[in-house]
Amino acid sequence: MKLNYADYIKRSEVSVLVAEAIFSELLKTCTTKKIADIAGTSSGGTPIRGNSDFYNGDIPWLKSGELNDGFIESAEEFISDRGLANSSARLLPEGTLLLAMYGATAGKTGITKIKAATNQAVCALFPKKEVQRDYLYWFLRQHRYKFIEISKGGAQPNISQSVIKETSLPVPELYIQDKIVSVLSAIQNKGELDINAIPDEYRNIVVKVFYTKQSVTAVEVGNNYQIDILKALRRQILQDAVQGKLINQDYKDEPASKLLERIKSEKEKLSGEKKNNKEKPLPLVKPEEIPFAIPESWIWCRLGEITNYGSSPKSDPSHITNSTWVLDLEDIEKESSKLLCKVRFHEKQSLSTKSVFKRGEVLYSKLRPYLDKVIVADEDGVCTTEILPLHCYSNLLPNYLLITLKRKDFLHYVNSVTKGMKMPRLGTTEGKLALIPLCPVNEQFRIVAKVEQLINLCDLLERAIQQNQKYTQELLHVALKEALEPNKN
Repeated sequence: MKLNYADYIKRSEVSVLVAEAIFSELLKTCTTKKIADIAGTSSGGTPIRGNSDFYNGDIPWLKSGELNDGFIESAEEFISDRGLANSSARLLPEGTLLLAMYGATAGKTGITKIKAATNQAVCALFPKKEVQRDYLYWFLRQHRYKFIEISKGGAQPNISQSVIKETSLPVPELYIQDKIVSVLSAIQNKGELDINAIPDEYRNIVVKVFYTKQSVTAVEVGNNYQIDILKALRRQILQDAVQGKLINQDYKDEPASKLLERIKSEKEKLSGEKKNNKEKPLPLVKPEEIPFAIPESWIWCRLGEITNYGSSPKSDPSHITNSTWVLDLEDIEKESSKLLCKVRFHEKQSLSTKSVFKRGEVLYSKLRPYLDKVIVADEDGVCTTEILPLHCYSNLLPNYLLITLKRKDFLHYVNSVTKGMKMPRLGTTEGKLALIPLCPVNEQFRIVAKVEQLINLCDLLERAIQQNQKYTQELLHVALKEALEPNKN
């Protein structure tokens, strides 16, 4: 994947951006020459991998991924004299300027502090007398994005030697080259821009470039801040909803205690129909456990009291068809609870142990619960056993249960009791004991409708901000391109 120019600029060191400004100005005033006219070039080679005699020798052998835009003092691999003699690799002298041609590091540079050979993905450059090595080094560093722009290849950039040779650069007198190298090296060593250290003839263009970058970056920071505010707002909407603060209560509503009685009765009846499946009663909710106050018509209960937490049925492979929905954790977006994709069995034929879920059940991830992955199933399917299908008994509304599972104090609770370091999971006992603020049935409908309305508004705002972010990226690209484009008049 080729690098976006705005991202490239944001990642670039200060010295590289100053170099781009200076070389842009030099192109307006200096004679230009092709690299082929001012430097020799060569590439390396790879000894046959299957011949062990060609490797583990004394000759450092550099690959493109080892170029670091600085000095290279060691190599990851070594080849033997026989490997060097039986390949296109050649031993390069200390102080050789290198340029990566392929892969993720295409356009990266390096200067050897050792005698070394390279593979075919590295171009060695040998400047002639009219161009200093370090001047050419700085030109190549600031030219990286242009190389990538015109490079050939699919997923990864591919810079050919012919492209390198045909590249034109300004060639001022040697004393000017010295001056430029000195300025850029000082900025690189310091890691920050001192505008007073920039020579007068380049100061205006450098100021223009950095002012443009800072102005656009400030807009981007504002956009990112707005996204963070929206994320916090979504959390607060859910929290207000489960505290009875989002809508007014209706005294005519049947109290939640009646709903809880019906849920327990239904669960008890179903439990009695199944042998050896009677659930142990969960402890009563103690006052000191309650995280916040709720309206009088509401009641605190435990997740295990109102759902089948920890007892979802396992799937029978013979009942899975090609069109069966197979849900995995990666299919759910963290925090937003959005379904990223819906995969069918014919697309992912996995017969490993899975849980069955029904339409209308709440699917909650007990693995890494801090990722906050929970959705309501809109059709039947099977899921990984790390996802718990929670059946809602009686008139408990699935979308209301989802809201309660996404509230701030619930996330704090599950994160505090989750077990395991590498693969943290919420245990069955801890999950059953989790507290749920249960409200009247009619109020559940009103809460869900209001939450959906407000979340949809947040989504609309977020899409608008994301569009602004896209425009900001384009603005940075265009503004800097214009600032750095040589004047052709």
